[in-house]
Amino acid sequence: MRPDGALHPTSRTLIDFAQPRGDGTARLRLCFGAPSRVLVARTAAEVRPVLDAVDTLAREGRWCVGYLRYEAAAAFDAAFAVHADDGGPLAWFGVHDEALPWQEEAPGTTPPAPPIDWQDGLSRADFNHRMQAIHRAIANGELYQLNYTAALHARFHGDAQALFLALRQAQPDGYTAFIDTGKEQVLSVSPELFFDREGDRILTRPMKGTAPRGATPEEDEALAQRLRTVPKERAENVMIVDLIRNDLSRVARPFSVRVPRLFHTEALPTVWQMTSDVEALAREGTTLADVFGALFPCGSITGAPKVSAMRMIRELEPEARGVYCGAVGVVRPGGHATFNVPIRTVTLRDGEARCGIGSGITADARADAEWEEWRHKRAFLDRASQPATPSFDLLETLALADGELRDAPAHLARMAAAAAHFCRSWNEESVASCLDGLKARHAAGTWRVRLLLDAQGTPRAEAFAMEAPPARVRLQLAERPFEEAHGDFTRFKTTRRVHYEAFAPTAPGVFDTLLWNRDGEITECTRGNIALLLDGRWVTPPLRCGLLNGIGRANRVRSGQLAEAVVRVDDLPRVQALAFVNSLRGWLDADLGVQQK
Repeated sequence: MRPDGALHPTSRTLIDFAQPRGDGTARLRLCFGAPSRVLVARTAAEVRPVLDAVDTLAREGRWCVGYLRYEAAAAFDAAFAVHADDGGPLAWFGVHDEALPWQEEAPGTTPPAPPIDWQDGLSRADFNHRMQAIHRAIANGELYQLNYTAALHARFHGDAQALFLALRQAQPDGYTAFIDTGKEQVLSVSPELFFDREGDRILTRPMKGTAPRGATPEEDEALAQRLRTVPKERAENVMIVDLIRNDLSRVARPFSVRVPRLFHTEALPTVWQMTSDVEALAREGTTLADVFGALFPCGSITGAPKVSAMRMIRELEPEARGVYCGAVGVVRPGGHATFNVPIRTVTLRDGEARCGIGSGITADARADAEWEEWRHKRAFLDRASQPATPSFDLLETLALADGELRDAPAHLARMAAAAAHFCRSWNEESVASCLDGLKARHAAGTWRVRLLLDAQGTPRAEAFAMEAPPARVRLQLAERPFEEAHGDFTRFKTTRRVHYEAFAPTAPGVFDTLLWNRDGEITECTRGNIALLLDGRWVTPPLRCGLLNGIGRANRVRSGQLAEAVVRVDDLPRVQALAFVNSLRGWLDADLGVQQK
C-alpha cells in the first residue's frame, strides 16, 4: 500500500463486492497484482476445464478472479443460441497467490476520468420495430419475456483505472470489479448478484424491475412503492424467479429450493431496482462448472423460456454481448465463489469503450416506457463522464443576517438527504458546531454562507459579505435544452456545477438564464427557481420537470403563494410576470429578454 492511501501501484485487478448474506455493510475489497497464472478458454470446449481448474486452485488456497462472456453459454447447452465471439476469450481468470489490502484512494491521488462521448447503436425507430417483433413472439406463445439489449460505443484512450473509479463513484456498492488482462479491461459496477456459493449453500438474487429515483423523499418512496406493486413489474420479476428456481433445481438437493424474499426494492443513485432471493442446498459433489452449467446465463438477462429467448436475442441483436450479461467474479481460497451479472459494465479494448443497456420486455411493455427506462439505466455513465473532477462537495447556500441563519433547518435537512443519496457520512452535531463557529465570527451584518460537506462527511463553512439584492433582474432564455435536468447534480445541490456553468449568461446586464428540458418544459434558472404568473395565478414548475427543490420555492409552495404547474417554452408569450426565487435573495421580480430557441 502506498503511504498516500491510493491503490497499490501494481494493481491490475480490483474487487469491491458486497457480502450478499450480510447486513449490506461488510464488503470484500481487495487488490491483486500480476497473476501467477492465467486460465483462458477461447472455445466452448475449453470453458468447463477452465472452471474446473479454478475450482481446484481455489480449494488449494489461491484466489481466482475473472469473467465469462455471455457467448460462453454454448459450453453448457448446445441449444443456447449466441453470436460468434467478439474476439475476446470466452473465459478468463487470473490466479493469485495472495490478495493485497485496498484502502480508499485519497482525494487527488487518481487522475480524473476524461469525458466520454457515448454513441447509441440503436435508433428509436429500430427500437420500436424490435419491440413489435418481441410482442408478436409473445402473442404467438414463443416466449413470455425477452431481455433485449443494445450496445453504446465510444472511443477511449484515457486511464482505465481512473474511469473505473469514476464509474464506481457514480454507481457505488453492489459488486464492482476492475480486471486488466493486458489486452482488454473490464470495468464492472454491477448492482446484481448472479450467485454466491459458500459450502453447499447457493444464493441467487435476480434483479428485475426498474423505476427512476424521485426528486423528493416523498416522490422517491412513492416510486419505490409503485415498483413493488405494479402488476407488470411483479409479473416480470416472478417469471425470472420461476426460471431460476427451475435452473437451481438441476444442482439442488430435493426440496431445498426456496424463495425467502420477493419484490425487494434496492435504492441505487439513479434508479430503484427490484430483486428477489432464490436459494438452495447443492447436491454433494457439485462443482463450480456444474453451478454454471445450471444457471448460466442468468435468466434475468435472457428471458423465459431461456432457449427461445436466447434464440430471439441472437436474431434481434446484431453483435455479441461479450462480457456484458456474462459473469464477473471471484473464487476465494477454499472455494467460496461470488459472481455478478455484469450489467452497468464497460469493456475497453483497442481504444474502444463498449457498454450494453437493456430491459425485460413483457406483453404489456410499452416502447416509450422501456426507452425511458434505458435512459435511466445509462445515467451512471453520464455521472461518471462529467468533464469535471469526480470529487465534489455537497453544498448549501444560506443567508446570515445579524447572527441568524435563514431557513437553517430546511437547508440542513436537504443536505442530510443529499448525504444519504451519495452515501456520505452525516453528523448533524458536527455540522451544527461548524455553523455555530461561523456565526460567532460574523455576529453582525449580512453574509452569504456556503456550507460544504466533503466525501468523508467533514463539514466546513465560509462567509462572504452580501450586498442588498436588486429590485428587479433580467433573465435570458436558454438557446438549447438543459440535458442534465433529471440528473443527480441537478436534483441535489453540489459543487459540481459544470452543467449549469455552460448556461451562464453572456449578454451584459443579464442576471441568470432560464432553462428548459428536452421536452420543452421550463425547469429553473442556474442559481435559483422560477415563478411565473400564468392565467392569473403564480406557478412554478413541478420537480418532475427536472430541477432543484429550492428552499425558497418549497416555502412558497407550502404557503400557497405558488402552485406547481408545467409551463412550456411555447407558453412564455402568455406569461404575465416572472420572478427569480431562492432562499438567499428571496423573491426578485424579473424580465425575460429576447426569447431564443
